[in-house]
Amino acid sequence: MKKLLVLSGDSYHVPFIKKAKEMGCYVITCDFFENNPGHQFADEYHNVSYMDQEGVLELAAALEIDGIICFAADEAATTVAYVAEKLGLPTHPYKSIEIINRKDLFRVFLKKHNFHVPQAKSYTSLEKAQAEFHHFKTPVMVKPVDSSGSRGISKIDSIELLPEKVEYALRYSKVKRFLIEEYIEKQGYQVGGDGFSVNGRLVFRCFSNNHLSHTSINPFIPLGGSWPSILPERLQTKIHNEIQRLLDLLQMKTGAYNFDIRIDQDENVYFIEMGARNGGNLIPRITQYATGVDLIEYSIKAAIGEDCCKLKMIQPKGCWSCYTINSHKSGIFRGLEINEEFRKENVIEYELFVRPGDNIEVFTGSDKKLGSMVLTYASIDEMLQKMEDMEKWIKVVVEQSLVNNQ
Repeated sequence: MKKLLVLSGDSYHVPFIKKAKEMGCYVITCDFFENNPGHQFADEYHNVSYMDQEGVLELAAALEIDGIICFAADEAATTVAYVAEKLGLPTHPYKSIEIINRKDLFRVFLKKHNFHVPQAKSYTSLEKAQAEFHHFKTPVMVKPVDSSGSRGISKIDSIELLPEKVEYALRYSKVKRFLIEEYIEKQGYQVGGDGFSVNGRLVFRCFSNNHLSHTSINPFIPLGGSWPSILPERLQTKIHNEIQRLLDLLQMKTGAYNFDIRIDQDENVYFIEMGARNGGNLIPRITQYATGVDLIEYSIKAAIGEDCCKLKMIQPKGCWSCYTINSHKSGIFRGLEINEEFRKENVIEYELFVRPGDNIEVFTGSDKKLGSMVLTYASIDEMLQKMEDMEKWIKVVVEQSLVNNQ
């Protein structure tokens, strides 16, 4: 029986843990939150933060694990690569994971290898950023270099807003560094979805249309994705080829990826993010509904060194989406109201992470999500229309909202 160490037992890791058990693995979870729901499904739990690379390495070595894995968290993916490389377990190169998980390093790497990349530079000093602000064409994005889940990200068009937005970005940066980069005007939807490489070859990908928040609180938070992608096949092929070129340069091996990509008005491909792990917000579940491919199973196989060569490209069938249940205000959660026709015709499954009476916060980042939904539609038009107007069908009931909702 192979031992698999899973970094985190949060709700998103429960399907991983259950699938690994079905596959005959002895599953060990570790994180700093002993009440996380996934631990009850594991064979063993250890209270070690996945941010503590040396602590996880010591634990993994003592347990003599056969594989290590994480889901939907870039910080954990860095630890996975670090530990696996030290112990000679299946992994992508640690240095490559460091590059793609740090926005500043990733931008430098992309520029060096002649990918399309916006003008960008990272700073630790507000004063230096202010002195060089005139070098950028506005609007610009201000981002923590090492955050995930769209936390700490702002779009500004004047230097007067820079101090406030730098302070906001640094609040979410562990290394206390922020990035300024020119904004990319996208053509159509931002491209999301997951993919999988075997021995460095991108053998499977399932692109989605990313639907972003319409609120001014944080308009760059993904509210969900919809499948199939409405991009022309020639542009999907162009993106595929750019991903493959990137994988080659990074010397990636076998495993899953999550993409955030923009196409500009001239049909140039821009990598916004690429994580070496499965996407969150039920993306693997939707991918399986749409294609029959179980990326969770393949990710576990990759982690424990099993053969993944049977995986091949399969086009999605039907119309699907995932949706992040969220609130525009803070307060006490009283329930979720779902239109009955919508529930009957569109809702496949959903999960709430909160209960009536819980305090909830305004949706400023993915860590403030209240739940997730899997939805289906009769047509692409219906899918896109409903995803752009989801509040017509789903209402979060909140009482005693706080005065300050920002």
